[in-house]
Amino acid sequence: MIGFPLGAATTTARLTSDPHPRLAQLRACEPVSWLPGLNGWLVTRRDLALEVMRDPETFTVDDPRFSTARIVGPSMLSLDGAEHTRHREPFTAPFRPREVHDGFAEFVERETDRLVTALEPTGAAELRRAFAGPLAVAVVTEALGLVGAGTDTVLSWYDAIVRSVSDLTAGLAAGPAGPEAYAQLRRAVEATVAEGADSSLLTRAADRLALPEVASNAAVLMFGGIETTEGMITNALLHLLGHPDQLALVQADSGLLDNAIEESLRLEPGAAVVDRYATRDTALGPATIRRGDLVTVSLAGANRDPAVFPDPDRFDVRRANARLHLAFAHGRHYCLAAHLARLETRVALRHLLDRLPGLRLDPDRPAAPHGLVFRKPPTLHVLWG
Repeated sequence: MIGFPLGAATTTARLTSDPHPRLAQLRACEPVSWLPGLNGWLVTRRDLALEVMRDPETFTVDDPRFSTARIVGPSMLSLDGAEHTRHREPFTAPFRPREVHDGFAEFVERETDRLVTALEPTGAAELRRAFAGPLAVAVVTEALGLVGAGTDTVLSWYDAIVRSVSDLTAGLAAGPAGPEAYAQLRRAVEATVAEGADSSLLTRAADRLALPEVASNAAVLMFGGIETTEGMITNALLHLLGHPDQLALVQADSGLLDNAIEESLRLEPGAAVVDRYATRDTALGPATIRRGDLVTVSLAGANRDPAVFPDPDRFDVRRANARLHLAFAHGRHYCLAAHLARLETRVALRHLLDRLPGLRLDPDRPAAPHGLVFRKPPTLHVLWG
């Protein structure tokens, strides 16, 4: 489209590797910009991002192009209105703040202790897959009550589904691995429901949803819960260990740990973008959006809006308004398991920092966040002792 030269020159490769300088340029000059690489609009200013996410009647997820639905079918993630509510409500109760603490705190502590105990003697590890991923998988499996699926199996499903969703978002063809992984997950969900365990969230949801609907929502909860938490833990570690002055503040005052997590979420949300589709012709900031257009909200861009966050590229564990970030999205599609993800990340960081003395990044194996849709370091190698 004419009038969006920065957007025209912005590639998905740039947004995958090092997006923040270009997002800052877009936010300042083209806050709603047409990107040929996305075949859609990219929204980078926080007020405009909120406008999109607060208006599901104009900007909906309910479109056959929605990438996650193309892999796992309709779910709470890809529906709006009454259907969204019908799909979401059977899963909400365990993820409220009090229920998260009462239902999961002990399990998270126990699983974190087990993983850190195994790491302690080694003096070196790659923490994304030796720690963050297994912890997230264990908690999601516990939360869903999924039977007959071990950590490695669930991780393999998650990897395949996330790769397929990312490929579709980037305009690429998704291979067969994602649908095959989802088929295996669906069989595990069916087996869990057939077993009829009262403690299983999936069994309880099957009282209100058809079995394919239970499976599709289990899939989005599974990969959303794993992706969010694995990314939160890994990115927070990268930020803290990469800024020794800020780490020292947290170690001197443990009360700063929660805000450090929020600041990390602001700087590098695990999900960098969310997609919507225009249901009618409308104006959004300086742009005229046409019915059917893809409108991608850059949570990463909105989270560094200098109108809200002064010195937005700085990691500041004392930032007073860090919780104003949009890392968990906003509106009806606010992340269902945000409180659980926060609990896991808080417990994980506390155990790692308390029990691995001298924890630091491995200088010979640098790490940086990467990804168009889901952003975190592919690996995070650390040393201690």
